[in-house]
This record gives sequence, C-alpha cells and structure tokens, in this order.
Amino acid sequence: MIKLRIDVDYPYPSRLRGLIYTALQVKIGHDYLKNSKILARMINDSPKEVKAYWFFTLKTIPDEELLRILDDEKHEVALHVVNNPYEEMELLEKTTKRRIRYYTIHGTSRLLGRIIWKRLTTKAPVIPQNFSLQSFHKVPTFVLDSYCHTNSTSKAVEVAKDSIAQGKVLEVHPDWLFLRGTINHRGPYYEVLRRILNVDEEFEGLVRRKKLFVRIARSAWEYEKDFLPTETFVERLREIGVDIFTFIERKWHHTFSHPQKSWIKADDNVAILKVTNYDEWWKSIGKKTRNMVRKADKMGVSTDIVTPDFKLAEGIWKIYNETPIRQGRAFWYYGVTLETVKRLILSTRNSAFIGSYVEDELAGFIRLIHGDNIAIISQIMSLQKQWNKAINNALLAKAIEVCANQQVKWLMYGRMGNHPSLDRFKQNNGFNRLSLTRYYIPLTKKGKIATKLGLHRDLKDALPELIKPTLISIYNWISRTKAKSKLQSQS
Repeated sequence: MIKLRIDVDYPYPSRLRGLIYTALQVKIGHDYLKNSKILARMINDSPKEVKAYWFFTLKTIPDEELLRILDDEKHEVALHVVNNPYEEMELLEKTTKRRIRYYTIHGTSRLLGRIIWKRLTTKAPVIPQNFSLQSFHKVPTFVLDSYCHTNSTSKAVEVAKDSIAQGKVLEVHPDWLFLRGTINHRGPYYEVLRRILNVDEEFEGLVRRKKLFVRIARSAWEYEKDFLPTETFVERLREIGVDIFTFIERKWHHTFSHPQKSWIKADDNVAILKVTNYDEWWKSIGKKTRNMVRKADKMGVSTDIVTPDFKLAEGIWKIYNETPIRQGRAFWYYGVTLETVKRLILSTRNSAFIGSYVEDELAGFIRLIHGDNIAIISQIMSLQKQWNKAINNALLAKAIEVCANQQVKWLMYGRMGNHPSLDRFKQNNGFNRLSLTRYYIPLTKKGKIATKLGLHRDLKDALPELIKPTLISIYNWISRTKAKSKLQSQS
C-alpha cells in the first residue's frame, strides 16, 4: 500500500496569497485548496492501493468540494496542530463531521511564520500528555517534496518507491506540488507522484516552464508524433495550473484541416532532410563535405551503432566534461556526474546511439530519437581534441545510412536561424529549413494577457533578423564569461 501524509499548511497554490490569507483571513481568488483537490483527485484515480492522511490546520479547513472528494476509503482527515490542540480538534471535527484520530504539529522556526501563526513565545505548541489523538510523528516518513528540490524526477521516483517498499509514508505539502522553494528548500513533486500513483497518463512527457508570470507547457515528444489537443486534455492542463499550452503542426507528415480560431499561430521551423537512400544523399552534398567524411575514415575513425551501456555512458561523460565552452557559449552539461550520465543513457526511450571511436576511445556520438516515420538528432557531440578528424561528419553520414537502411523517411536536426555556423554545417550536409506553424492555446486569464503582450514566444524568435547575429554574439560572450568566472571561483 502507498501511504501519504499530506500537511496542508497553506490554502492557495500561490505562496504569497497563502501567507496573506493565513495572516489576515482575506480570500484572494477562487482556488482555495486547489492543489489539495488535485492531489485528492489523483489519489482517487490511482489504480493502486492508496491511503492518504490529511493534516489540516485551523486556516486550511476543507470546504464542501474537497470533503466530497475525500471519501473514507482512501482518505482520512487529521489535525495539524498550530497552537491549541483541543480547540482546533473540536473545530475540525465540527466543520468536517469526521472523526479525528491522528495529529501532527505544525512547526515553524522563522520569525515571519511565528508572527503569521501567532506563535511568538514558542516554536511549537505544547501537546497535553492525555491528548486524545495519536501522534503521527512516530510513523517513519520520507519527505518527498524536500527530496525533489535538488534531485531529478527519475531519481526521486526510484527513492520514493524504495521508501514505500520499506513501509515508509510519503510526506508532502500541497503548496509545493508545482512550485520550487528557495528558503524552504522544497521542490515540485507532481510528476514524481503522478508516476508513483500511475495516473494522468496523458501528461506523460509534459514539459513545463515558468516565464515571468505564466506557466507554459508543451509535449517533449511534439516532433515525434502528431498531437491534437482535446477539450478534456486542455481542461486538465488548466486544472494543474498551466496558463499556455504550445504544440507544433508536423507539416512534413500531417496538417490540421480546421485549426480552432482560439489557437494563436506563430512561425517556427526545423532543419530536416528527406531520406531516400544513402547514395542519393552522397551525390547531393558538396565535394568538401564528402571529403570530410572520407577524411574521418582515412584517419582511423570507426563509426557504428553502439549499445547504451556503462561503457558508452563513461565515454559520453568524458566528452561532456572535456571543456566548459562549446559553440562559443557555456556548455550546459559540463560538470555533470558519471552517475547522472549513466542514468540518462540507460533510461532513454525510443533511442539509438551511434558512436565514433579512435583507438577504442569514444571520440563522438549521436543520439537518435525514433518517432513516427522520423528520426531526430537529439545530440551530436565529439571530443575537441579529435576535431581535426571530422568526427561529426562521420557521425552524420552514419546516421543517414542508418535511417536509409531502416526506411525512416525524415531526419530532423533541430532548428535553423539562431546559430550561423551550425546552420551552415546542417546545410552542407543536405538539411533544409522547413517552415511550420506553432500553435499557442491560452488557458487562463494570465495566459490570454501574456499572448496579447507577445510574452509567449521566445525572445530569440521575436528578434529582428538584422540584429540577431550581433545579439547572439553578445549573449555568447556573457555566457562564456559567466562560465569562466564560476570555474575561477571554484578553483
């Protein structure tokens, strides 16, 4: 059985509004206990055996809507003591009409919290020895939202499942379901809990990011398969706090005959190659590019499909950590641990790896993601010390050969327009810019405001083409400078 301890400290998804309500009892908005209702719905939808213990404070008394969701089979209402155990227990029992059996203590050591909760003289309330409720503090717990603050989703899922197997209770706070704290050091755990409870499968691969005051979501697999959002899907996105959902029209494979008027259009593109057979591609590229592929072969570079194992992970880890600067800017993967790379390599889905070797050393690799009649170059990277051997040209040639042999019709290599030298490399190898449409669906008032202000689009795509090269050069310089300063401070 999966057991959850849910400490409902604050009533609103917004941390600020939660603090205001707790201090002044002023309701702001219509999303009272929204995250708690999302959690309750997830628990009810789970096909697994789940028991949730809800610890409410006197400032987070459940309303009628939440009480209807908290059935007695999977949920139990309990008390989160703030100041006066008996008064708060009576209030909770009276308003919920539920029998209370357990309690926990709401702790706060910070001055602001103690002022808000009117607890100036003590950090914690005193519980009478003859108090009728049982303490839940003796139950072994694993604080999931704290672990999610600094650890990856896959690692958190793994550790949480181990904790469940050991009989531990997963402890969470609804206000951190989607938020990441700075002072509190708690992180978003929705994706972790979704996987553990085996619910919301339609959100598998959903990527969310916050831009200013809005949350924008997209599918990580939007280039791999066609997707048309339904009304149910959109409503569920709205429920979990997404303001804008964006997706592309995979023009090379499928077009929307009747896009909805509420969808906002924007220009986008991909670098794409139509694959027929290897010989035809070879004839279509220039003499210089063909010579680069031949050069790699003459210099002893062997390239082929490789098995994703620990040896490959170690080779990729060495490439990641060779230099902090790549393509003129700070390299995001520099400093990553070997354990992290192993986990990434071994957990990849629908992927194939192509490796180039020089004297048994991995000199470069391509990760290909296979989608619906398309392969996508997720990464292509090589050791800088081996760049004179044209490793990337050899990798790309092998990728095209693999696609041709497997009858994959299209090969995609990112986008075009934001990196001149990389764009030239793509063009030299037969890739062309394919213009397509990206759609944005505003789901909330904030989403509608953001789209009207043009905030939904990336800044690099909104820049005029005339000034883009100059600004990209400035950005790269700033990125390099920051990376070098960080390394100097660590040394």
